[in-house]
Amino acid sequence: MNAGIGKYLIGIGVVIVLIGLIVYFFGDKLGWLGRLPGDIRIEGKNGGFYFPIVTCIVVSVLLNLIFVLIRKFFG
Repeated sequence: MNAGIGKYLIGIGVVIVLIGLIVYFFGDKLGWLGRLPGDIRIEGKNGGFYFPIVTCIVVSVLLNLIFVLIRKFFG
């Protein structure tokens, strides 16, 4: 492995730790995260189906912004 891959692994680890700290300390304030308008919820008698599509899009955009900023400052 070269040093570039090591830097990316360290950066990913730091991001995971930061996300973990945010969830640990502010988890009770993030209750809206899986219940955004546009998330698909189908419930029937024998079960249900839930697909948080808008939540996935929001998380994807935020992670993309974080990685772009990391690449801009460290790359």
